[in-house]
Amino acid sequence: MDRISALRNIESALRAFEEGERDLQSVESQTRAVLRTYATDFETDSPTPKQAYRALAPESVAGTIVVATDTTTACERVAALSEAEILRTDIDMVQI
Repeated sequence: MDRISALRNIESALRAFEEGERDLQSVESQTRAVLRTYATDFETDSPTPKQAYRALAPESVAGTIVVATDTTTACERVAALSEAEILRTDIDMVQI
């Protein structure tokens, strides 16, 4: 999915919400799905596909989601964002 498609999908969801055709929870779910699809698909010619990973611990970064090619890279990205020490067991793949 390219950036323009992602923006159009999000705008469509917002328009439906504004017109009373969608509830907030479904708009949030659709927007989250669009962003995760965009984040994992924008480098489609990459030989290694990217996945979303969520930090489970430590508490200071729990819930942080990054996009990476593997668990090790995900740990490094969370650590770079937070300056916390992240173990491979502290990361879980997010299903899109």
